Amino acid sequence: MKVEIAALNHTFFTPQPRPALLNLDLHIPSGQFAAIIGPSGCGKSTLLRLIAGLLQPTSGSILLDGKTPAEANAARQVAWLAQSPALLPWLTVEGNIALARKLLATRLNHQMSVQQALQRVGLENAARAYPFTLSGGMQQRLALARLLIQNAGLWLMDEPFAALDEITREQLAAMLLDLWQPAQPTVLWVTHNIYEALRLAERVIVLSPAPGQMVADFSVALPHPRREDTPAFQNLLYEVRTALNQAVEAAA
Repeated sequence: MKVEIAALNHTFFTPQPRPALLNLDLHIPSGQFAAIIGPSGCGKSTLLRLIAGLLQPTSGSILLDGKTPAEANAARQVAWLAQSPALLPWLTVEGNIALARKLLATRLNHQMSVQQALQRVGLENAARAYPFTLSGGMQQRLALARLLIQNAGLWLMDEPFAALDEITREQLAAMLLDLWQPAQPTVLWVTHNIYEALRLAERVIVLSPAPGQMVADFSVALPHPRREDTPAFQNLLYEVRTALNQAVEAAA
């Protein structure tokens, strides 16, 4: 799914006007995995909520394959994953996935089974467990299975692994790439972690402190899996970190 954002502005008016995004232009081609980084409060999560149609922009436009966010949501083409997996505690693991599959049954002529989705994330042996009995990493794997079964063209991911320990984060990041690569939906990944952005994404977009504006845009042409100790990775890390630091200093 292609994402086209033009002259996007958003201001919160509670109680005083607080600009969150300023004159943002952004084009994400279909199938690209793009990471968005920036300091806290720069509008990263706000941008995802605008794309998801959870907020309405103050001005500017957002088109998803030529559709408005509301139209794309009505067609169930946008999937969301945040820090909280938002699982239904009264349903089992397979029940959470089965419900998502049932809600999409009228849209999809072909989709994977509940069992296939659980196998893809390694939870087939926990199908009858309840979410509260799972570790944080297992809960996010369940959320990934729910995301996968939606067969959406756009994945909006708001720091979904931020609350997990480093080892689990790396394991889930590798799993995410395995899930993304066959169909390659468009991914917008919000993170504070530059290493994470460079390990996962094909492109890293840097926003300034609020109101968020694009200050740098980096192509990450490195094969997966990516090693952090290579000169190419370290050079990109330096460039991205420098761009972010310069944006923060300019806003001070």
